[in-house]
Amino acid sequence: MASQISWIFIFVNILLVFVQVLGGRDFYKILGVSKSATTNQIKKAYRKLAKENHPDKNRDDPEAEDRFKDLGAAYEVLSNDEKRKTYDRHGEEGLKQGDSSGDPFSSFFGDFSFFGGGMREQQRETPKGGDVLVDLDVTLEELFTGNFVEVVRYKPVAKPAPGTRKCNCRQEMVTHQLGPGRFQMSQQQVCDECPNVRMVPEEKLLEIEIEPGMRDGQEYPFVAEGEPHIDGEPGDLRFKIRQLKHSKFERRGDDLYTNISISLTDALTGFEVEIKHLDGHAVKVERQKITWPGAIIRKKHEGMPNYENNNVKGMLYITIDVDFPKGELSKEEKEDLRKILKQESKQKVYNGLQGY
Repeated sequence: MASQISWIFIFVNILLVFVQVLGGRDFYKILGVSKSATTNQIKKAYRKLAKENHPDKNRDDPEAEDRFKDLGAAYEVLSNDEKRKTYDRHGEEGLKQGDSSGDPFSSFFGDFSFFGGGMREQQRETPKGGDVLVDLDVTLEELFTGNFVEVVRYKPVAKPAPGTRKCNCRQEMVTHQLGPGRFQMSQQQVCDECPNVRMVPEEKLLEIEIEPGMRDGQEYPFVAEGEPHIDGEPGDLRFKIRQLKHSKFERRGDDLYTNISISLTDALTGFEVEIKHLDGHAVKVERQKITWPGAIIRKKHEGMPNYENNNVKGMLYITIDVDFPKGELSKEEKEDLRKILKQESKQKVYNGLQGY
Protein backbone atom coordinates (compact mmCIF):
# COMPACT_ATOMS: atom_id res chain seq x y z
CA MET A 1 0.00 0.00 0.00
CA ALA A 2 2.84 2.36 0.94
CA SER A 3 4.65 1.66 -2.34
CA GLN A 4 1.42 2.30 -4.26
CA ILE A 5 0.99 5.71 -2.57
CA SER A 6 4.64 6.50 -3.33
CA TRP A 7 4.16 5.77 -7.05
CA ILE A 8 0.99 7.88 -7.10
CA PHE A 9 2.93 10.73 -5.52
CA ILE A 10 5.69 10.42 -8.13
CA PHE A 11 3.13 10.29 -10.96
CA VAL A 12 1.39 13.45 -9.70
CA ASN A 13 4.73 15.26 -9.56
CA ILE A 14 5.50 14.19 -13.11
CA LEU A 15 2.17 15.60 -14.27
CA LEU A 16 2.85 18.88 -12.49
CA VAL A 17 6.26 19.18 -14.14
CA PHE A 18 4.74 18.33 -17.52
CA VAL A 19 2.03 21.02 -17.22
CA GLN A 20 4.51 23.61 -16.03
CA VAL A 21 6.98 22.96 -18.85
CA LEU A 22 4.42 22.91 -21.62
CA GLY A 23 2.54 25.91 -20.26
CA GLY A 24 5.58 28.15 -19.86
CA ARG A 25 5.47 31.79 -18.83
CA ASP A 26 3.13 34.40 -20.28
CA PHE A 27 5.66 36.97 -21.44
CA TYR A 28 2.98 39.44 -22.54
CA LYS A 29 1.40 39.33 -19.08
CA ILE A 30 4.80 39.71 -17.40
CA LEU A 31 5.45 42.94 -19.34
CA GLY A 32 1.83 44.07 -19.10
CA VAL A 33 1.38 44.55 -22.86
CA SER A 34 -1.06 43.18 -25.43
CA LYS A 35 -0.10 40.62 -28.07
CA SER A 36 -0.37 43.37 -30.70
CA ALA A 37 2.10 45.65 -28.88
CA THR A 38 4.79 47.30 -31.01
CA THR A 39 8.50 46.86 -30.31
CA ASN A 40 8.71 50.39 -28.91
CA GLN A 41 5.79 49.69 -26.55
CA ILE A 42 7.53 46.52 -25.38
CA LYS A 43 10.80 48.41 -24.80
CA LYS A 44 9.03 51.16 -22.88
CA ALA A 45 7.14 48.67 -20.70
CA TYR A 46 10.32 46.71 -19.96
CA ARG A 47 12.31 49.80 -18.96
CA LYS A 48 9.58 51.01 -16.65
CA LEU A 49 9.13 47.64 -14.93
CA ALA A 50 12.87 46.88 -14.80
CA LYS A 51 13.44 50.15 -12.96
CA GLU A 52 10.62 49.44 -10.50
CA ASN A 53 11.57 45.80 -9.89
CA HIS A 54 15.36 46.03 -9.87
CA PRO A 55 16.70 43.93 -6.95
CA ASP A 56 18.85 46.85 -5.75
CA LYS A 57 15.69 48.89 -5.13
CA ASN A 58 13.78 45.99 -3.53
CA ARG A 59 16.33 44.45 -1.16
CA ASP A 60 13.61 43.50 1.33
CA ASP A 61 11.53 41.64 -1.26
CA PRO A 62 12.76 38.02 -1.71
CA GLU A 63 10.78 37.67 -4.98
CA ALA A 64 12.24 40.79 -6.63
CA GLU A 65 15.14 38.94 -8.25
CA ASP A 66 12.84 36.31 -9.79
CA ARG A 67 10.52 39.01 -11.14
CA PHE A 68 13.50 40.84 -12.59
CA LYS A 69 14.72 37.66 -14.32
CA ASP A 70 11.22 37.03 -15.74
CA LEU A 71 11.18 40.58 -17.10
CA GLY A 72 14.56 40.04 -18.75
CA ALA A 73 13.44 36.76 -20.33
CA ALA A 74 10.19 38.31 -21.57
CA TYR A 75 12.02 41.30 -23.06
CA GLU A 76 14.67 39.13 -24.71
CA VAL A 77 11.99 37.14 -26.55
CA LEU A 78 9.38 39.79 -27.39
CA SER A 79 11.92 42.40 -28.56
CA ASN A 80 13.32 39.91 -31.08
CA ASP A 81 11.08 39.41 -34.15
CA GLU A 82 12.14 35.79 -34.81
CA LYS A 83 11.89 34.67 -31.20
CA ARG A 84 8.56 36.46 -30.81
CA LYS A 85 7.06 34.64 -33.82
CA THR A 86 8.23 31.28 -32.45
CA TYR A 87 6.86 32.13 -29.01
CA ASP A 88 3.49 33.22 -30.45
CA ARG A 89 3.16 29.88 -32.31
CA HIS A 90 4.60 27.41 -29.82
CA GLY A 91 4.99 29.19 -26.47
CA GLU A 92 8.13 29.21 -24.34
CA GLU A 93 8.76 25.50 -24.95
CA GLY A 94 8.91 26.16 -28.70
CA LEU A 95 11.95 28.39 -28.13
CA LYS A 96 13.85 25.37 -26.78
CA GLN A 97 13.48 23.26 -29.92
CA GLY A 98 16.88 22.12 -31.05
CA ASP A 99 18.24 22.10 -27.49
CA SER A 100 19.30 18.82 -25.94
CA SER A 101 16.70 19.50 -23.26
CA GLY A 102 13.74 19.59 -25.66
CA ASP A 103 12.05 16.63 -23.99
CA PRO A 104 9.98 18.03 -21.10
CA PHE A 105 10.61 14.83 -19.05
CA SER A 106 14.33 14.52 -19.73
CA SER A 107 15.46 16.79 -16.90
CA PHE A 108 13.03 15.15 -14.48
CA PHE A 109 14.03 11.55 -15.19
CA GLY A 110 17.65 12.64 -15.59
CA ASP A 111 17.73 13.54 -11.89
CA PHE A 112 16.50 10.12 -10.72
CA SER A 113 17.41 6.52 -11.22
CA PHE A 114 14.58 4.26 -10.10
CA PHE A 115 16.36 0.98 -10.60
CA GLY A 116 19.48 0.27 -8.58
CA GLY A 117 20.90 3.80 -8.50
CA GLY A 118 18.67 5.64 -6.06
CA MET A 119 18.38 9.42 -6.24
CA ARG A 120 21.05 11.21 -8.28
CA GLU A 121 22.33 14.72 -7.71
CA GLN A 122 19.86 17.59 -7.65
CA GLN A 123 19.13 19.85 -10.58
CA ARG A 124 22.30 21.50 -11.82
CA GLU A 125 22.68 25.25 -11.84
CA THR A 126 22.65 26.73 -15.34
CA PRO A 127 26.09 28.21 -16.17
CA LYS A 128 26.17 31.84 -17.20
CA GLY A 129 28.54 33.94 -19.28
CA GLY A 130 30.35 36.98 -17.93
CA ASP A 131 28.69 40.35 -17.45
CA VAL A 132 29.96 43.27 -19.53
CA LEU A 133 30.21 46.79 -18.05
CA VAL A 134 30.59 49.70 -20.49
CA ASP A 135 30.99 53.40 -19.64
CA LEU A 136 28.56 55.66 -21.48
CA ASP A 137 29.42 59.38 -21.70
CA VAL A 138 26.30 61.53 -21.29
CA THR A 139 25.95 65.32 -21.36
CA LEU A 140 24.23 67.27 -18.60
CA GLU A 141 21.68 68.42 -21.18
CA GLU A 142 20.72 64.80 -21.88
CA LEU A 143 20.40 64.06 -18.17
CA PHE A 144 18.14 67.12 -17.80
CA THR A 145 15.76 66.55 -20.72
CA GLY A 146 16.23 62.85 -21.50
CA ASN A 147 17.33 61.29 -24.77
CA PHE A 148 17.57 58.04 -26.73
CA VAL A 149 21.06 56.82 -27.61
CA GLU A 150 21.75 54.06 -30.12
CA VAL A 151 24.78 51.82 -29.59
CA VAL A 152 26.05 49.18 -32.01
CA ARG A 153 26.96 45.95 -30.19
CA TYR A 154 29.00 43.20 -31.83
CA LYS A 155 27.89 40.17 -29.86
CA PRO A 156 29.28 36.63 -30.29
CA VAL A 157 26.42 34.32 -31.30
CA ALA A 158 26.55 30.50 -31.42
CA LYS A 159 26.13 29.08 -34.94
CA PRO A 160 25.90 25.39 -35.96
CA ALA A 161 29.21 23.75 -36.91
CA PRO A 162 30.12 20.26 -38.17
CA GLY A 163 30.60 17.46 -35.66
CA THR A 164 29.69 17.10 -32.02
CA ARG A 165 31.19 18.20 -28.72
CA LYS A 166 31.05 17.19 -25.08
CA CYS A 167 28.71 19.44 -23.13
CA ASN A 168 26.90 19.77 -19.81
CA CYS A 169 29.77 18.01 -18.06
CA ARG A 170 29.16 17.39 -14.35
CA GLN A 171 30.20 15.24 -11.43
CA GLU A 172 27.69 12.52 -10.53
CA MET A 173 27.56 9.87 -7.84
CA VAL A 174 27.39 6.34 -9.29
CA THR A 175 26.57 3.20 -7.30
CA HIS A 176 28.44 -0.03 -8.04
CA GLN A 177 27.33 -3.44 -6.65
CA LEU A 178 30.34 -5.32 -5.29
CA GLY A 179 28.46 -8.39 -4.16
CA PRO A 180 25.35 -9.56 -2.37
CA GLY A 181 24.31 -6.65 -0.14
CA ARG A 182 27.55 -4.77 -0.82
CA PHE A 183 27.63 -1.44 -2.69
CA GLN A 184 30.22 1.22 -3.37
CA MET A 185 29.52 4.86 -4.37
CA SER A 186 32.02 6.87 -6.41
CA GLN A 187 32.00 10.19 -8.18
CA GLN A 188 32.73 10.44 -11.86
CA GLN A 189 32.46 13.02 -14.62
CA VAL A 190 29.55 12.59 -17.02
CA CYS A 191 29.15 14.58 -20.25
CA ASP A 192 26.47 14.80 -22.93
CA GLU A 193 27.02 14.81 -26.68
CA CYS A 194 25.81 18.08 -28.19
CA PRO A 195 25.87 19.50 -31.73
CA ASN A 196 29.04 21.47 -32.35
CA VAL A 197 28.86 25.26 -32.52
CA ARG A 198 31.12 28.18 -33.36
CA MET A 199 30.92 31.75 -32.13
CA VAL A 200 30.26 34.34 -34.84
CA PRO A 201 30.08 38.09 -34.07
CA GLU A 202 26.77 39.64 -35.05
CA GLU A 203 25.92 43.33 -35.18
CA LYS A 204 23.02 44.40 -32.99
CA LEU A 205 21.59 47.88 -32.47
CA LEU A 206 20.78 48.66 -28.83
CA GLU A 207 18.65 51.63 -27.86
CA ILE A 208 19.41 53.21 -24.49
CA GLU A 209 16.93 55.59 -22.91
CA ILE A 210 18.63 58.38 -20.97
CA GLU A 211 15.89 59.26 -18.50
CA PRO A 212 15.65 62.74 -16.95
CA GLY A 213 17.37 62.87 -13.58
CA MET A 214 19.66 59.87 -14.09
CA ARG A 215 22.78 60.16 -11.96
CA ASP A 216 26.48 59.76 -12.59
CA GLY A 217 27.44 56.12 -12.05
CA GLN A 218 23.91 54.79 -12.51
CA GLU A 219 23.71 51.56 -14.50
CA TYR A 220 21.38 50.70 -17.38
CA PRO A 221 21.02 46.91 -17.83
CA PHE A 222 20.41 44.82 -20.93
CA VAL A 223 19.58 41.29 -19.79
CA ALA A 224 21.31 38.45 -21.69
CA GLU A 225 23.35 40.82 -23.90
CA GLY A 226 26.68 40.09 -22.21
CA GLU A 227 29.28 37.42 -22.92
CA PRO A 228 27.80 34.11 -24.16
CA HIS A 229 28.28 30.74 -22.50
CA ILE A 230 28.45 27.82 -24.90
CA ASP A 231 26.59 25.51 -22.48
CA GLY A 232 24.44 28.04 -20.65
CA GLU A 233 22.94 31.50 -20.66
CA PRO A 234 24.67 34.74 -21.72
CA GLY A 235 25.61 37.29 -19.09
CA ASP A 236 24.17 40.78 -18.87
CA LEU A 237 25.36 43.99 -20.51
CA ARG A 238 25.32 47.06 -18.28
CA PHE A 239 25.96 50.63 -19.38
CA LYS A 240 27.35 52.89 -16.66
CA ILE A 241 26.36 56.56 -16.94
CA ARG A 242 29.36 58.90 -16.96
CA GLN A 243 28.27 62.54 -16.68
CA LEU A 244 30.45 64.84 -18.78
CA LYS A 245 31.75 68.10 -17.31
CA HIS A 246 29.67 71.13 -18.28
CA SER A 247 31.04 74.57 -19.14
CA LYS A 248 28.39 76.56 -17.19
CA PHE A 249 26.68 74.30 -14.66
CA GLU A 250 27.87 71.97 -11.92
CA ARG A 251 25.55 69.29 -10.58
CA ARG A 252 25.38 68.21 -6.95
CA GLY A 253 22.59 65.72 -6.43
CA ASP A 254 19.45 67.36 -7.82
CA ASP A 255 20.83 70.91 -7.40
CA LEU A 256 22.67 72.96 -10.02
CA TYR A 257 25.37 75.58 -9.41
CA THR A 258 26.60 78.35 -11.69
CA ASN A 259 28.35 81.75 -11.53
CA ILE A 260 27.66 85.07 -13.22
CA SER A 261 30.04 88.00 -13.41
CA ILE A 262 28.71 91.57 -13.15
CA SER A 263 30.39 94.96 -13.22
CA LEU A 264 30.94 97.06 -10.09
CA THR A 265 28.38 99.51 -11.46
CA ASP A 266 25.79 96.70 -11.69
CA ALA A 267 26.72 95.54 -8.20
CA LEU A 268 26.02 99.01 -6.80
CA THR A 269 23.01 100.04 -8.88
CA GLY A 270 21.25 96.74 -9.60
CA PHE A 271 21.14 94.47 -12.63
CA GLU A 272 18.99 92.15 -14.70
CA VAL A 273 20.33 89.18 -16.68
CA GLU A 274 19.00 85.99 -18.32
CA ILE A 275 20.74 82.62 -18.01
CA LYS A 276 20.20 80.06 -20.76
CA HIS A 277 19.23 76.80 -19.04
CA LEU A 278 20.11 73.24 -20.12
CA ASP A 279 16.88 72.84 -22.12
CA GLY A 280 17.13 76.30 -23.70
CA HIS A 281 14.62 78.19 -21.54
CA ALA A 282 15.71 81.51 -19.99
CA VAL A 283 16.11 81.95 -16.23
CA LYS A 284 15.68 85.59 -15.27
CA VAL A 285 18.00 86.90 -12.54
CA GLU A 286 17.15 90.37 -11.22
CA ARG A 287 18.40 92.40 -8.27
CA GLN A 288 17.93 96.10 -7.47
CA LYS A 289 19.83 96.15 -4.17
CA ILE A 290 23.58 96.44 -3.72
CA THR A 291 25.19 93.08 -4.46
CA TRP A 292 28.41 92.03 -2.77
CA PRO A 293 30.99 89.63 -4.27
CA GLY A 294 30.13 86.03 -3.43
CA ALA A 295 26.41 86.72 -2.93
CA ILE A 296 24.24 83.69 -3.79
CA ILE A 297 20.86 83.92 -5.49
CA ARG A 298 18.60 80.86 -5.22
CA LYS A 299 16.08 79.85 -7.86
CA LYS A 300 13.53 77.22 -6.83
CA HIS A 301 12.54 74.40 -9.22
CA GLU A 302 15.34 75.32 -11.65
CA GLY A 303 17.65 72.45 -10.72
CA MET A 304 17.78 68.89 -12.05
CA PRO A 305 14.62 66.78 -12.25
CA ASN A 306 14.42 64.09 -9.59
CA TYR A 307 14.91 60.62 -11.13
CA GLU A 308 12.12 58.98 -9.14
CA ASN A 309 9.70 61.88 -9.69
CA ASN A 310 10.43 64.18 -12.63
CA ASN A 311 7.83 66.68 -11.40
CA VAL A 312 10.15 67.54 -8.51
CA LYS A 313 13.23 69.62 -9.33
CA GLY A 314 16.16 70.79 -7.26
CA MET A 315 17.49 74.28 -6.65
CA LEU A 316 19.62 76.49 -8.89
CA TYR A 317 22.31 78.35 -6.95
CA ILE A 318 23.82 81.41 -8.68
CA THR A 319 27.00 82.87 -7.19
CA ILE A 320 27.74 86.50 -8.08
CA ASP A 321 31.26 87.58 -9.04
CA VAL A 322 31.99 91.32 -9.25
CA ASP A 323 34.37 92.56 -11.92
CA PHE A 324 36.17 95.58 -10.44
CA PRO A 325 37.38 98.32 -12.84
CA LYS A 326 41.07 98.74 -13.53
CA GLY A 327 43.03 101.99 -13.38
CA GLU A 328 43.14 104.83 -10.88
CA LEU A 329 40.67 107.44 -9.66
CA SER A 330 41.51 111.13 -9.27
CA LYS A 331 41.43 112.79 -5.86
CA GLU A 332 38.14 114.48 -6.74
CA GLU A 333 36.57 111.20 -7.96
CA LYS A 334 37.58 109.44 -4.76
CA GLU A 335 36.02 112.17 -2.66
CA ASP A 336 32.82 112.09 -4.70
CA LEU A 337 32.67 108.31 -4.34
CA ARG A 338 33.01 108.51 -0.55
CA LYS A 339 30.13 110.97 -0.45
CA ILE A 340 27.94 108.73 -2.62
CA LEU A 341 28.70 105.54 -0.69
CA LYS A 342 28.44 107.23 2.72
CA GLN A 343 30.88 104.67 4.10
CA GLU A 344 33.76 105.49 6.40
CA SER A 345 37.17 103.95 5.81
CA LYS A 346 37.31 100.74 7.88
CA GLN A 347 39.67 97.77 8.09
CA LYS A 348 39.50 94.65 10.24
CA VAL A 349 41.74 91.59 10.47
CA TYR A 350 39.94 88.36 11.39
CA ASN A 351 39.86 84.59 10.78
CA GLY A 352 37.48 84.17 7.86
CA LEU A 353 37.45 80.37 8.19
CA GLN A 354 36.28 80.38 11.81
CA GLY A 355 32.65 79.89 10.91
CA TYR A 356 33.26 76.65 8.92
